[in-house]
Amino acid sequence: MSIDENNLEETQENLLKDLNPQQAEAAATLEGPVLIMAGAGSGKTRALTYRIANLLTHDVPAWQILAITFTNKAAAEMKARAEKLIGEQAKKVWLSTFHSFCANFLRREINITGKYSSNYIIYDSSDSATVMRECLKELNLDEERFSNIAPKISDAKNNLMDAAHFRESILLKSDDKISDFERNLIQVYELYERKLIESNALDFDDLIFVSVRILRDNPDILERYQERFRYILVDEYQDTNVAQYTLTKILAAKYKNICVVGDADQSIYGWRGADMRNILNFEQDYPQAKVILLEQNYRSTKHILAAANGVIRHNENRKDKNLWTENPTGEKVKFIQCVSEKSEAAYVAREIRRLVTSENFACREIAVLYRTNAQSRNFEEKFMQLEIPYVIIGGQKFYERKEIKDILAYLRLIVNHNDNMSLQRIINVPRRGFGPINIARLSEFAAQYEISIFDAISNEDTLQRVPQLSPRIRQRLREFAAMIISFGSLQVNMTLPNFINAVLDETGYIKMLNEGEDANKIENASRIENLGAFVNGATEFAASNEDPTLENFLNHVALLTDLDTVDETQSRVSLMTIHSAKGLEFPVVFLTGVEEGLLPYITAMADSDRLEEERRLCYVAMTRAEQKLYMTAAEERKNFGRSYDAKVSFFIREIPRDSIIGFSEKNSNSEISHNITTASKRPVENKSSAPSIPVAPTKTTAPKNPEQNLSVDFKVGDQVKHKRWGIGSVMDVSNGYLKINFSNPEIGEKTLKAIAAPVEKVTE
Repeated sequence: MSIDENNLEETQENLLKDLNPQQAEAAATLEGPVLIMAGAGSGKTRALTYRIANLLTHDVPAWQILAITFTNKAAAEMKARAEKLIGEQAKKVWLSTFHSFCANFLRREINITGKYSSNYIIYDSSDSATVMRECLKELNLDEERFSNIAPKISDAKNNLMDAAHFRESILLKSDDKISDFERNLIQVYELYERKLIESNALDFDDLIFVSVRILRDNPDILERYQERFRYILVDEYQDTNVAQYTLTKILAAKYKNICVVGDADQSIYGWRGADMRNILNFEQDYPQAKVILLEQNYRSTKHILAAANGVIRHNENRKDKNLWTENPTGEKVKFIQCVSEKSEAAYVAREIRRLVTSENFACREIAVLYRTNAQSRNFEEKFMQLEIPYVIIGGQKFYERKEIKDILAYLRLIVNHNDNMSLQRIINVPRRGFGPINIARLSEFAAQYEISIFDAISNEDTLQRVPQLSPRIRQRLREFAAMIISFGSLQVNMTLPNFINAVLDETGYIKMLNEGEDANKIENASRIENLGAFVNGATEFAASNEDPTLENFLNHVALLTDLDTVDETQSRVSLMTIHSAKGLEFPVVFLTGVEEGLLPYITAMADSDRLEEERRLCYVAMTRAEQKLYMTAAEERKNFGRSYDAKVSFFIREIPRDSIIGFSEKNSNSEISHNITTASKRPVENKSSAPSIPVAPTKTTAPKNPEQNLSVDFKVGDQVKHKRWGIGSVMDVSNGYLKINFSNPEIGEKTLKAIAAPVEKVTE
């Protein structure tokens, strides 16, 4: 459709005819603030696109429309739809991401700051990390001890505080209340800011932060852009942080023609600064706002929606709505409790093959979702064995992840000292003081004399001949070579999984992740989980192989990683985390690992707000499914080679009994009941699509986890000592974790896995 200049009214009417009543209302309400609460699969992109088209048919110039999304892909898709719908003039609509909009704005206006010029450069996260390391070095601050400074500076910028304002906020405290860490943080932020200005560079946070500052501090510029963008649309509003929220609010302040679209029930990015209150409080910001609920789902069957509604209704911090659909009733959600995580992967793989061969589903129509990346290993291995083509979405394949390649490099070097590539990969991981110049000298020397690098460092006479190495470096090279050689004899008397654990410990790799650079970051916790999954794989190999040597295991892994049965042109099953699945949809979805400790995740189970976000994660995962939804759990899982009993997630028990059917693999797939007797803390309203059932408490304290059965001799109140973090007090012992409050304010509270916590009791 394109605009018919001769019959504009008919064109406008035809536009709205393509929409349901609520979508049409959203597209037709052109003036004033509008909140569109769009449930999963309710056609929000369609409503936004038609709203843009309708604005254009009502003589709103395209250049006065600003539409903001969160991904370039979403922006491109919306622009393409608008162009198809309304024609060439849609190209003039400013439709982009927050960061893209601000980058373009700053090219025009940044000179006003007097600090930057319009030819500024943008530092990516790697560039920013390099500058941060330079700051720590110049200030003589230990990089490991202050590894959590970067996120704090990012948080400050997202909360619109530059270094000067951050200093003021800290110095408002009395001197005795300001920690050394805070004083150092001020210094680092000031130096980091100065270095960026000297380089005429902005980091990602600066793009929005500096834009907001310019608009706030320059009323003439603000008015110009308020006149320029009289109509503002913001997608995924529930995912905005303080800076993004402020940017859109001040731009819309004059005309208040702001339309935001989102769903509080799909807010799953709180861990990266998104503030769900922005959408929940929209009506407080704009008392005249019109609120439109998009509740008709075009994606899923009635049973899938009833199941998802049953789960999300247990969250208290939300706007009430209930998705419904005219789609067929469909099949009930299938819940399968498997014997183990390995049998879970086998069940999923077998069922996928059946769906493909017997029900004519294509592999591209099937997705396997999980809470953590470490869960992918079993599925990848089973899919390889059964030659099921797959692709990892939003992440690397298990055996291509850095930490897995690192441990494989250690193991390969232990088996084959001539493996120069493996040696170069890990000789300085963890850091041992071998810079690239030293490694280059070793490599050149070995090549010159046609020997391996390991031969060069393991023979004392040869090592002395390598030029330009300091005595300190030579000694560390001797120690590294001796460690690798000692592993050769160590493996003779150890089981394969125990030996791999020993390598992880003796090399300092686990210690590096627990205590070293960025040790507090979520990524390192994920890496440790992945290494645990790797050890689990070795445990399974040792149990099922007649000759479970290290060499045979490496051959086994090499076949798994090198076996390429997938043609890139073929249809493939999608494997991804739930976070990566946001915005996607599939005819068939397998939601795996639906267990307490995984979904909801173990660190969220004692915090009501984080628990609600975990429930939203479950809801997002369930609503990706169009026709079939499988939810699986294991009765037993492993962690670093040790088995523990897993407990079915209470999210399963929140699903209405009429929309789910459960099976137990242990009992020959016999049907099981998912009913529970725990009473709800608040009654569940009777609704046609979600019958009232007994439910688990909304405010849930951390349930018991089987890891509590591990023999860990710690109790609340114990004083403990950490090699780097000093003295701390045990605050909580539960779910296989220790929560420790360290007396050093720079460290504060840490949560460590009890089985591997690098602390010891302080005895009198």
